[in-house]
Amino acid sequence: MIPIAASTERQPLKALPPLSLYVHFPWCVRKCPYCDFNSHEAKGGIPEEAYADALIADLETALPNVWGRPVVSVFFGGGTPSLMSGATVDRLLAAFRARLPLAPDAEITLEANPGTAEAEKFAAFRAAGVNRLSLGIQSFDDAKLAALGRIHSGDEARRAIEFARRHFDNVNLDLTYALPDQTLEQARHDLETAVGFAPQHVSAYHLTLEPNTAFHRAPPPLPDDDLAADMQEMVETTLAAAGFQHYETSAFARPGRRCRHNLNYWTFGDYLGIGAGAHAKISLPDRILREARRRGPRDYLADPVAERHEVVTAELPFEFMMNALRLVDGVAPALFEERTGLPLATIHGRLAAAARDGLLTLTPERLAPSPRGVRFLNRLLEGFLAAD
Repeated sequence: MIPIAASTERQPLKALPPLSLYVHFPWCVRKCPYCDFNSHEAKGGIPEEAYADALIADLETALPNVWGRPVVSVFFGGGTPSLMSGATVDRLLAAFRARLPLAPDAEITLEANPGTAEAEKFAAFRAAGVNRLSLGIQSFDDAKLAALGRIHSGDEARRAIEFARRHFDNVNLDLTYALPDQTLEQARHDLETAVGFAPQHVSAYHLTLEPNTAFHRAPPPLPDDDLAADMQEMVETTLAAAGFQHYETSAFARPGRRCRHNLNYWTFGDYLGIGAGAHAKISLPDRILREARRRGPRDYLADPVAERHEVVTAELPFEFMMNALRLVDGVAPALFEERTGLPLATIHGRLAAAARDGLLTLTPERLAPSPRGVRFLNRLLEGFLAAD
């Protein structure tokens, strides 16, 4: 165990953490039955220009709390941001650069669906300044895609990857396993197909039934727990053999290609979120703020006001661990105090209990989930909810 500090009082932050910018685009062609994100079907068209205006106004309103801070990454998420035109993405990035100092090597990611119409825009997105594309493939099996409510086919997915690789040297493929009636071999085929395109990053998600989704209300026939566990093990071993590093619960990257935007989340960095339903975490020297924008696109367009509250000290340990313990290799213990203002002694009892349960590894150099903790992450995190 590491030495215990004498004081357990929160101190002002000595330095502010890195800052990222998240941009939410709330529309999609059709709502998928498993999706619990803030996404809305684009019925009657998308007010693209008005929404871009609102995003820029939203950013300007938020500037006082982040003024002058460099932005290390930008992430366009959704919804389906690839429904935007290249011209709109170009306009937004120019507006961001005019108001905040984007780092010269900032990672700029845009999520895209593999539909043909979106794929034809990839060159324009790259010309606008996007340097990382994240494709929502999910599966290459037409029957499984139909079960998921996806509107693209397996062939469209393959073509979209080829287009993406033509214009981008940093591509992520999103896959989902434990799909309705999926076998282990079907999951393996999806993964091996993805690896065959030589992406720089793969995100492999276990399908879960989230509240307030169509799948939660009417669950499809899913693989049992044992089969799902076999699929997870297959994902990890297959990607390791292909040269990918498993660095976060669902994220696998080739060396040097970890998603810097998401790493900033997981190391309890700051992020400014603009757009309908976007969330933000902003550190000031003496407090940490959480913000949330209005979820409905019409409401947001009418007034992109943000709800704001200060994160109370008692919530900080769980907030930090909920992010940091998603990282397979964990973080340096000193990062806890750097990002929260609290000495590690504040949670010594909970750390010790998690270590005794075989869920946590704690040394002077490393605070990380054990292999068992990676498997039972929710159980590990529960230990940081209650006060000592």
